[in-house]
Amino acid sequence: MIEIAKRIQNVDEYYFAKKLREVRELQTSGKPIINMGIGSPDLPPPTEVVTALKDSLSDTLAHKYQPYIGLPAFRNAVANFYQKHFFVDINSASEIIPLMGSKEGIMHISMAFLNEGDSVLIPNPGYPTYTSVTNLVRAKAIYYNLDDENHWQPNFEELEKLDLSNVKIMWLNYPHMPTGAKAQKETFKKAIAFGKKHNIVIVNDNPYSFILNDNPNSILQIDGAKDIAIELNSISKSFNMAGWRVGMLLTNETFIKEILKVKTQMDSGMFYGIQQGAIAALNLSDNWFKGINKIYDKRRKLVWQLAEKLNCMFDKNTAGMFVWAKLPEGKTTDKVVDELLYKKDIFITPGHIFGSNGDGYIRFSLCVDERLIEEAIQRITN
Repeated sequence: MIEIAKRIQNVDEYYFAKKLREVRELQTSGKPIINMGIGSPDLPPPTEVVTALKDSLSDTLAHKYQPYIGLPAFRNAVANFYQKHFFVDINSASEIIPLMGSKEGIMHISMAFLNEGDSVLIPNPGYPTYTSVTNLVRAKAIYYNLDDENHWQPNFEELEKLDLSNVKIMWLNYPHMPTGAKAQKETFKKAIAFGKKHNIVIVNDNPYSFILNDNPNSILQIDGAKDIAIELNSISKSFNMAGWRVGMLLTNETFIKEILKVKTQMDSGMFYGIQQGAIAALNLSDNWFKGINKIYDKRRKLVWQLAEKLNCMFDKNTAGMFVWAKLPEGKTTDKVVDELLYKKDIFITPGHIFGSNGDGYIRFSLCVDERLIEEAIQRITN
């Protein structure tokens, strides 16, 4: 029998890959499942984006290999977007890498900076891919606590008490997934100082800044951030283009060169038409965000009603496309999730898949039509 690689022996299949198979099987058997579990935008992308893609297909360069660092026009669009929305100056020639979604960036960064046995600071709760990729490169995950008492922000006094001698990367994710906690500049300032003090690369994963958030922030706004920080971003959530797989990585030129050593072995450039669509998205006016946020705001208010029907507690001052809700005392996460799925035909996400500090919580996605959320409320009520 062929032995599998050690790097995947401690890595499980992604939760949603497994669970969505089960949900599809239930749907195939005739169950009217309302899927409120995954943050895959159900709204269409901007018309201008689709038009740009279609029009690009007749360009002479459309079907050739593309530059690993992306088209100059794409990188300029990213730089202009960061200047317009975050007031951050980015050198489009040397401080940007296009990504097939920000998840790809998590792997590239980890492969570029981590050796076997190095340590990584990972938020608990946090995006499960940080842990999976850390395991794949055979580094060690060190979890730092986030909790509602501290508004789901890192406690740097606690972090200073840890053995940081082998830590190479610290993952941040603001606006935070799954809780929706907003970015705080004070957190970013402390993170940059912490990274410089201990020679730790600080990575902020930032795909939710423009969803239900009037004050988008970037870690690169902090003075000196580019010396030690990397930011991942994506147009998946903000422009309803999750399936297009377009993201970007921004940092200093030295880091870019090292990360490119990994990326150039992984792909042969992003498809020309997708880059043209992304350029069109990044050049849209703020009216686009206002429009989609009106829809998400209506949906969120309905999800709040649904959460209240379940006697859950939640914070209304959050960003992103999820509602993070605390179950009442005496309720267990898996039991509630299973009862909703098998008795009410509603799929939601258990909080513990994001870490032990997510136990006792559930997460609702806002990527569901209002009528379906209203139907879910009726199912809970009846």
